Amino acid sequence: MNQTHPGQRKSWSWSKNRAVFLDRDGVIIKEKGFVFEPDDVVLVDAAAEAIIRMSSMGLKIVVLTNQSGIGRGLFNEESYKKVLRRMVQLLEKSGARLDGVYHCPHAPWEGCDCRKPKPGLALKAAKDLGISLSRSFVVGDKRSDMELARTIGAKGILVRTGYGRKSEEEGGTFWDFVADDVKAAAEVILRWVEEEEDGTRDG
Repeated sequence: MNQTHPGQRKSWSWSKNRAVFLDRDGVIIKEKGFVFEPDDVVLVDAAAEAIIRMSSMGLKIVVLTNQSGIGRGLFNEESYKKVLRRMVQLLEKSGARLDGVYHCPHAPWEGCDCRKPKPGLALKAAKDLGISLSRSFVVGDKRSDMELARTIGAKGILVRTGYGRKSEEEGGTFWDFVADDVKAAAEVILRWVEEEEDGTRDG
């Protein structure tokens, strides 16, 4: 599913065609296992603020989420859409807008091309929204998110919310940075982007 909100943004040449790919559960909304009731949707602290901050610099904000509960028969597409609408409603209430939302409905054993860490969702978003994957960023709380970043050539930031602390403890070199939450991740991304722009000007 893709949901687009154009919005008005200041033009930053070095941010053009770049995106921040956000995982949903544990990054934007609090991790509660399989979420299929709108009343269970609770935003992670400062998630809306982080999205607004990144959007202000022209970065596209795109959610990529595995929703295997659909493929497992635990809930259906309509339930997923209701949860999505609630999340979008809460974000927009704080002034935060998303450029796209893409989900994989398949169970792990179905062998699809869209379940993270496979790149299907990111590739579709890139085609739909004109995104340069290698110049983009992935923020997530799971190893699969960080493996996706490596697969598409993007920078990956692991957040400690959701399953993030557990993922960090498991170790590995699948990420470029570890941040406490999505707000901290946003600041890291903006610093990277600004440093890149400064380097371009100096050159």
